[in-house]
Amino acid sequence: MGKVNKLLLMLIAMVAIMIVAVGIDKGTEYLENRKWEKERVQRYEEANAQVSDIQVTISELSKDQEAIEEFIAENKEYFEAVEFHEPEEIHTDLGAEYTENIDVPDKTLPEESGTEAVSENTVSEGTDDNTVSDNSMSENSASEVIDTKTKQEHMISENTLSEEAISGQTETESIVSENTVSENTVSENGMSEHTVSANNVTENTVTENTVLEEEQEEESTVSENSVTGGEMSLQERRQLNTSYIETQNVNQRDKQIIENNTIDFSDVTIACLGDSITEATNLDKLENYQQYSYPSRLGEILGAEAVYNLGIGGSSIGRYWDKAFVDRYQEIPKDTDIIVIMGGTNDGFCAGREELGTLEERKARTFAGDLDELMRGLKEDYPDALVVFVTPLPNVLHDVLRKERENLLPQKEFADMIKLLAKEHNFPVIDLYNSNILDSHDAAVIFNYMPDGVHGNEQGYQVLAEHIAAELIGLYAGRE
Repeated sequence: MGKVNKLLLMLIAMVAIMIVAVGIDKGTEYLENRKWEKERVQRYEEANAQVSDIQVTISELSKDQEAIEEFIAENKEYFEAVEFHEPEEIHTDLGAEYTENIDVPDKTLPEESGTEAVSENTVSEGTDDNTVSDNSMSENSASEVIDTKTKQEHMISENTLSEEAISGQTETESIVSENTVSENTVSENGMSEHTVSANNVTENTVTENTVLEEEQEEESTVSENSVTGGEMSLQERRQLNTSYIETQNVNQRDKQIIENNTIDFSDVTIACLGDSITEATNLDKLENYQQYSYPSRLGEILGAEAVYNLGIGGSSIGRYWDKAFVDRYQEIPKDTDIIVIMGGTNDGFCAGREELGTLEERKARTFAGDLDELMRGLKEDYPDALVVFVTPLPNVLHDVLRKERENLLPQKEFADMIKLLAKEHNFPVIDLYNSNILDSHDAAVIFNYMPDGVHGNEQGYQVLAEHIAAELIGLYAGRE
């Protein structure tokens, strides 16, 4: 009997020890969570205050073009280690186009050639109506020289021709350099990330005379490597063109795609989950300011049945800022046809290496872990919707903030994480980060489109809406 009692006492003691151990673990976890939350709030408040200060500074400077150019030049050493293509003349009036004054060998075609201008590495069938404007470009040229007398409303811009020269009026072969069009496609009136039309584009080559064969395509615009989500990196695009010029080229292409759209979106509902860029909170002093937001403009452009703007200023994908996407995606109506998730800007303002996390661990309260949870939730809860992720636009504010907060990571790491996880979960991506459009590292973009360095003005949101609309047209067409 004594042995039994002794054994019972030992078992009771062991259970008690286990309960205490579990209690200690739970208590430790609770304390760690409280500590993490306190640090998160402090980090959020500090970063948010610094972001607001920088935005005010940029907003004030943006009213004076020379002042904003000086600001960009002063902070250039803090930009990500990439080279920028800079025209000799970078001044412009509001709404006017930048021009590049770059000397290249004069190889203009005879004056009697036709009127359609083709700049930088363009592809066209050699007819009497097609002209290579001003100069033949050599391999990897970043020049864009256009004869203003022959520049027409539509042009094919930006790709670099191989070293073979184009001569005469009866050229029969289309020449495209190595980096012309990669794995993305050429539609009849422009390039779109996900659509393939009858123009027969292979991975790095365009077969002979397959571009602009039909007379009606003479007014088509194909903007080199302006294909969102293409193989070119932001660094490569920056070496070819300023963001302002790239934005103009891409917007021209987007408008053509929208104009030629044949898809009926009148019974389609769209939900846009995002932050202040989606909500357009920077325009809140304007009456009915959300009419200028990109979701509102997107709905009007596509003629959608309804568009839900689920943007909240200051929110992030991960849980280290307030109102994280992963905690509120369930607010999206269940019958939504298209879901656009655009975020990562605020994550970049706050997250360091620890908060970014890794694809191997995908821990909660890291960008990798919370983004993965968000994607899994969307796939499970909205199985019939077209879910599209959008990488954040590059912004100068992020790099200026990194001067003050050394733990912050380059924006590229967040864009790359979005693309990697989206590929794993089979979600399409509109890669704004690598597109080189609306990049506020370019003073002209701030002056014309992004007055505080991160948010659009009315015109900036219009350009963004047109770009996302053009991409959605291609994506939706691919599902039919």
